[in-house]
Amino acid sequence: MDQLTIATKSKTYPMYIGTGIIDQLPEVIRDTCKTVSKVLVISDKAVASLYLDKVLGILNLHFQKPLSFIIPAGENAKSFEKYYECQTFALEKGLDRSSVILALGGGVVGDLAGFVAATFMRGIPFIQIPTTLLAHDSAVGGKVAINHELGKNMIGAFHQPNAVLYDIDLMKTLPEIELRSGFAEVIKHGLIWDPEFYRWLTNEITSLEDLQGEKLQHAVLKGVSVKAKVVSEDEQEKGLRAILNFGHTLGHAIEAESGYGKITHGDGVAIGMIFALKVSEDIFNINLSSEKLREWFSLFGFPTSIPDEIDRNKLLERMKHDKKATSGKVRMVLLKDIGETAIQDIDDANLLRFLNEFH
Repeated sequence: MDQLTIATKSKTYPMYIGTGIIDQLPEVIRDTCKTVSKVLVISDKAVASLYLDKVLGILNLHFQKPLSFIIPAGENAKSFEKYYECQTFALEKGLDRSSVILALGGGVVGDLAGFVAATFMRGIPFIQIPTTLLAHDSAVGGKVAINHELGKNMIGAFHQPNAVLYDIDLMKTLPEIELRSGFAEVIKHGLIWDPEFYRWLTNEITSLEDLQGEKLQHAVLKGVSVKAKVVSEDEQEKGLRAILNFGHTLGHAIEAESGYGKITHGDGVAIGMIFALKVSEDIFNINLSSEKLREWFSLFGFPTSIPDEIDRNKLLERMKHDKKATSGKVRMVLLKDIGETAIQDIDDANLLRFLNEFH
């Protein structure tokens, strides 16, 4: 088992990564939460059908009547309605400020459960138990939120978990499309921060079948390590943390314009990263081997261009409503080299040109 310490200005907490470590959940809860009156597990239907009974069985041996609340699987669950239902359930079951919420699932569950914890009685502890590769990114850093029809993650808070327990065994049942989605964020961490890790990925991972066992655990550990370093320096995205949005400006716009859930987050980010490299090459007059990245992405089945049916002008408007936009200008994270980022404001005319030229 590997252990990382996530250190931010507001909280320092442990992250455990290993195989078969879910049995240590009660110990993690006791070590990181002072007193525990009630335990509420929030999960989605897909994950709950696989792992909820096991988790509740483990908790039953140490805590009185652990509770569970199940949301639908998919991005649409990050809604006002499901958020309100979670809050109502917590109030009806008598949760108080000494209660703890466990987020058992992927990024959607983590974001929603974390936002519920951040706002229930002005904030109670929660613990992330990721079950997807994508959640290696979202489970660390304390960004919790729900979606609005005008934008992804527009209503949220910064609320750090008390701990993250990442059992690699819980990813064995992950569908291939979700494994691919999470792998996009792993690649992102190499591109923005760690050239050596990026080279390891391109050499060692040539198909999704390579993402298992020791290679999967190493990829998770290195990806989380990058996220932890960035978050420790900039918890609330006022500076450095913005680089974690590499590929997301266009990726989020494609997700929103397609309709949440129609394209996975990772597939959107994959398109966004290729686009960001193309823009970087143009603006800085450099060669970042964007076509080689595109070819490598195609090995995993990633989409490598904007879907034809999506209107580029509508994408531009979506990008201008992004949380990182300033004074109506789109702010993009670009690369000057692998591991060397640059933040750039791009005007509408140039951005629309880039979108139209990106095939």
